[in-house]
Amino acid sequence: MILRSLFIFILSAGIAQAQDLERTPSHCLALADATPGIEYIVPASLAPVDEETVRIHYIHHASFLIRSHGGLNMVTDYTGYTGTLPLIPDVVTMNHAHATHWTANPDPAIPHVLPGWGPFGEGIVHNLDLGEVLVRNVSTDIRSSFAGIETKGNSIFVFELAGLCVGHLGHLHHEPDAEQYAALGRVDIVMAPVDGGYTLDLATMTRVLKRLRSSVVIPMHWFSLFALDDFLQGMSDEFQIVEVGGPSLEMSLDRLPSRPTVMVLRPAFLSEN
Repeated sequence: MILRSLFIFILSAGIAQAQDLERTPSHCLALADATPGIEYIVPASLAPVDEETVRIHYIHHASFLIRSHGGLNMVTDYTGYTGTLPLIPDVVTMNHAHATHWTANPDPAIPHVLPGWGPFGEGIVHNLDLGEVLVRNVSTDIRSSFAGIETKGNSIFVFELAGLCVGHLGHLHHEPDAEQYAALGRVDIVMAPVDGGYTLDLATMTRVLKRLRSSVVIPMHWFSLFALDDFLQGMSDEFQIVEVGGPSLEMSLDRLPSRPTVMVLRPAFLSEN
């Protein structure tokens, strides 16, 4: 109990320090309002991140750890388990299309728990400003066993930090409409589900990503190498394909590739080793 209290105290101090940092303005919101260089790291850790840099670690399925220079830790599609490394994230986002994308019992020590859904059919709006990082969402519809379609039942989450826009498409079930594309704006790095069936079919997902034309696409939510290979084949005409060889990468605005690139990360739970 004493150790846990000490850990929470240290974490809170880190959050306060990160909130004092100013966020480098990104360009995605400016574009949204106006419209109706790569380094790899293999080990995953909570080691410091360079200034104006973001670390992205693919944990599992649709869960990623996004870590800022100021030490803010954000986990997408949080299920309650990230691995054996002790971690209480500062922010977790969740989607409820399936149980593998959320938890009903997040650790109460997590300061910010952001569900991607609200009351049935009403959606939810997040605009969490932590100083160094802004977290916002764009609501999307999902298939529902009760009513066919649950309007605004899930969210695409966007993390703005280090001058970058990092988007997580979540459990996307339809191509965004014009309003949703405009709300997303320019997304530099995007995590995209490429299973080809549980979310979008590969042809539609490929069309979405080619329209977004993000500098970096990170495939996720693939259940077999066959599905991943099919996706890569469909993207290879316009995107460079890079096999990172591990679960993590670090990215900054000045290291974005000049040609749109699919960066293949291999998932790994966070561990102390």
